[in-house]
Amino acid sequence: MTLDGQRFYEKLIESDTLPTTSQATVIDFEQVYKEVSDAGDTAVVITISSKLSGTYQSACIADEDYKDKIRVVDSLQATVGEHILADLAVRLSEEGLNANEIADRLEQKREDICLIALLDTLEYLKKGGRISKSVAFVGGILSIKPVICIKNGEVVILGKAKGSKNGNNMLNEFITKEGGVDFAMPYRLGYTGISDSLLMKYVRDNAHLWESESENLPISIVGSAIGTHAGPGAIAVAFFRK
Repeated sequence: MTLDGQRFYEKLIESDTLPTTSQATVIDFEQVYKEVSDAGDTAVVITISSKLSGTYQSACIADEDYKDKIRVVDSLQATVGEHILADLAVRLSEEGLNANEIADRLEQKREDICLIALLDTLEYLKKGGRISKSVAFVGGILSIKPVICIKNGEVVILGKAKGSKNGNNMLNEFITKEGGVDFAMPYRLGYTGISDSLLMKYVRDNAHLWESESENLPISIVGSAIGTHAGPGAIAVAFFRK
C-alpha cells in the first residue's frame, strides 16, 4: 500500500509503533538504469547523503554497467536540501547542459547548500533509539526544541532552544551567519505532520526574511524516511548561501 504524506503522518501520530525505513536496493536502481539506457537517454541520479544512508552506495554499484549513461551524485544532503539540488539540475538541463556537465556543476554547488531544521518534539527520536527516554522526558517537560543542520553530509545539533520562539530565532541566526538566502538559486521550505501551520507561523513571524518571496514560497511536506525520526511539527529551510 502506498500512502501520501498526509495519510503517513496521520498513521505516525496514531500508532505506538515507529515505522521502519530501508534504502533503495541495487536491483531497484538497475531496473531504472536499464530503462534509461534502453530509451537511449542519459540520467543524473541524486541521492541522499552517503553519510546518512547506503542509498548512494547502491546507486553506484548498480552503475557499473551504465557508466556512459548514468552519473550518480551524492547530494551530501537530505529532504529539502536534496530537493533544491534536484531543482538546480532541472534548471541546468533546461539550459542545455548534458548529464556529465550537470553532475559536475551539482558536485560543485552542493557545498553551498545550507539546511537547518527545528524539531517540535523529541518523542520520535526516543522511539527510534536516537536518544534516551530520560533525555526525551526532560526535553518534553522543558519544551526543548532541537535545532539541527547538515554539515559535511552529517546531521549536527546546533542547539536546544527552549520553546518555538527561541528555536525560530536560532534558525534566523543560522541563515544570517551563512550569508543569507540566495533567492536567484533554488530554495525550499519543508514541514512534517498533517499541517503546515507551524511553518506558516514561522514565515509570518519572520517576514523580513521572506516577504519579498512570500507569494511564491516553494514548500514541501517532508517524506516518510526523514519524517519517521523527526516526528510531526518540524520545519526546515534549505537554500544556497549567497
